[in-house]
Amino acid sequence: MSKDAASNPLVKLETNMGDITIELWPDRAPITVANFLTYVREGFYDGLIFHRVISNAMVQTGGFEPGMVYRQPTHPPIKNEADNGLKNERGTVAMARAYPIDSAAAQFFINIVDNPNLDHHGPAPQEFGYPVFGAVIEGMSVVDKMTWIPTTQRDQFPNVPTQDIIILRASAVTA
Repeated sequence: MSKDAASNPLVKLETNMGDITIELWPDRAPITVANFLTYVREGFYDGLIFHRVISNAMVQTGGFEPGMVYRQPTHPPIKNEADNGLKNERGTVAMARAYPIDSAAAQFFINIVDNPNLDHHGPAPQEFGYPVFGAVIEGMSVVDKMTWIPTTQRDQFPNVPTQDIIILRASAVTA
C-alpha cells in the first residue's frame, strides 16, 4: 500500500464470484490510474469476463464479453509506466499490453503470485514490463477462487475459464 493510502481511490469489482476492492496508486502510476478510472466511470468493464486465468500467475480481464466477444477499447493506448519501481507481486494489479511498450488500453490483470519476470528490466519491449498501478485490498480470496475453475483453449485463446467469471459492475468507491 502507498503511504497516502487514506486518499487513494478505490475501485470495487462486483463479480458473479464475489466482490474485489482495489486500491489505486496515482502517486506512482498517474497515467495508468487516470485511464483505468475513466474506463470504470464509463461502465466499460461492466459485463466483461475474466478471459484468461493462469493459476500459477494471474487472472486477466478488460477485453471480452461472454462467448469471447471482443470489446474494443474506447480510448487510445497509454504510456507504459512499468518503470515506476512497483513490482508484480501477489495481489497487485497491472495493465496488460501487447508487444509494443505503449500498447495498454483497457485490459488489466491481478497477480496470483509474485511475477518478477513481468517487472521492468530495461528499455526493450521484451524487458520493459507491465505497469503495476494498484493492489487488491479486499477479496483476494475471490481472485484465488477464480483459479479453481478449469480452463480450456477457445479458438486462438488459451487459459479461458470453462465457466464465465463476469464483472457485473465496476465502480469507484470512497474509502
